[in-house]
Amino acid sequence: MDKAPSPSQQPFRAGFACFVGRPNAGKSTLTNALVGTKVAITSNRPQTTRHTVRGIVHRPDSQLVLVDTPGLHKPRTLLGERLNDVVRATWAEVDVIGFCLPADQKIGPGDRFIAGELAEVRKTPKVAVVTKTDLVDSKTLAEQLLAVQKLGQELGIEWAQIVPVSATAGKQVSLIADLLVDLLPESPPLYPEGELTDEPEQVMVAELIREAALEGVRDELPHSIAVVVEEMLPREGRPADKPLLDIHANLFIERPSQKGIIIGPKGARLKEVGMKSRKHIEALLGTPVYLDLHVKVAKDWQRDPKQLRRLGF
Repeated sequence: MDKAPSPSQQPFRAGFACFVGRPNAGKSTLTNALVGTKVAITSNRPQTTRHTVRGIVHRPDSQLVLVDTPGLHKPRTLLGERLNDVVRATWAEVDVIGFCLPADQKIGPGDRFIAGELAEVRKTPKVAVVTKTDLVDSKTLAEQLLAVQKLGQELGIEWAQIVPVSATAGKQVSLIADLLVDLLPESPPLYPEGELTDEPEQVMVAELIREAALEGVRDELPHSIAVVVEEMLPREGRPADKPLLDIHANLFIERPSQKGIIIGPKGARLKEVGMKSRKHIEALLGTPVYLDLHVKVAKDWQRDPKQLRRLGF
């Protein structure tokens, strides 16, 4: 007769979780804190995540695969509609959903819109994650936790848990991982040990360049930048102990007038973008990089199905 597993032989669990929430609710920062390395781009500009970046949390008893979807929002362009379709398809496929609501902002129409959509996803367990707790005092936090509970009651969502967390201060991050893992099915590992993401390197490099390009630009630009890495090739004729990777990438914007904003006076901004992103790319790939960046105009690419396809959407 088989004995019941002792606590040390708990069945291995593995599965997919995704964080949802309105733009800038702390989803990417939480993904990075859980994985322990930078896999999802973070920026204080809303709507920065466009690709489903999966971060993989390896633990002795489990493997938690985090799927980072774009923020769900009321779409104004064809790109916006495609992003929302990606979100809904993802929700139907994951094992657990974490709904991120920042502690420092009252629940607003954007949160209600997403919660309403979540209420339609019946079977998937949902954990409410109150993020950015380091920005508020305990009274404000308590009020927000109650407001989140009430939101669930109003819409008929039964939260599996409501958890406060600060990803930047590292508070309760491992507790979130425990709670999400508890809701995963029993399963062997889905990815090899040590793998942190299944994004192709080229996509991650493009995201790091885009993140650097978003920093400090004026408000009209965040949606208007797309980055395509044209090629990544080892430089020929280099000694084995001094490799160099040549990366050629194009930054696409929608209007000629935006070119000056990205390039900056005498090319200073573009140079800054190159320096910043190169540091992150070298850390990601573990090799010195020569980065060649060009800014090109792809007129109104967010509304043009042909251009969206070419830029990877």
